[in-house]
Amino acid sequence: MLKLCLKFALFLFVATGVLPVAAQDGVAVQRALNVDDDRTIRRWLDSGGDPNQPDAKGQTPLIVAMRDESFKVAAVLLDHPATRVDAPNALGETPLMMAALKGHLAWAQRLAARGAAINRDGWTPLHYAASGGGVDVVRWLLAQGARIDAPSPNRSTALMMAARYGASESVDLLLERGADARLRNDRGLGAADFARSAGRDAMADRLAALEGAANPSRP
Repeated sequence: MLKLCLKFALFLFVATGVLPVAAQDGVAVQRALNVDDDRTIRRWLDSGGDPNQPDAKGQTPLIVAMRDESFKVAAVLLDHPATRVDAPNALGETPLMMAALKGHLAWAQRLAARGAAINRDGWTPLHYAASGGGVDVVRWLLAQGARIDAPSPNRSTALMMAARYGASESVDLLLERGADARLRNDRGLGAADFARSAGRDAMADRLAALEGAANPSRP
């Protein structure tokens, strides 16, 4: 009898294309996150939805909102008392890291005010800010006490990330605040190597000169 019921339910799904209620809710929530539909998210939370529930790809709702720049949804999630502001995704990224990468200073500040960690083991918000296109979040994170030479899991630093992916102004700021151009990651690469790999030869020459001046024993 159970097998017959299951077969009938499967037949209804195939024939009508109607998903079960829970699946419908999941699809509706995911779409709401993507298109900044704050009313749907508010109703979902009011009905007992978990603001920290990761999706099939391990992304938490607040990280998706930051990634997709769904700021009305982000405001609803941030105001919910159960939201864990530093809940990571499957890659260990936090909402603050995503806001930093996108260069959203106001949201980085709101997340920090809610308790998001400026410093953390592994990849940090500063690494992500340095990888983005703007310098404002880098400057703010440093003012909040971000560790300037914090190593990633492969010992890359924010200066290395800025040299390859970020704005030249971020490189300038990090150097001005004391970032160490001599450091190398687990592959033996320094900031100059990162810049050269991105075709930023003038920056690479400058970083190499700084490295050599600080470490004259290197060939």
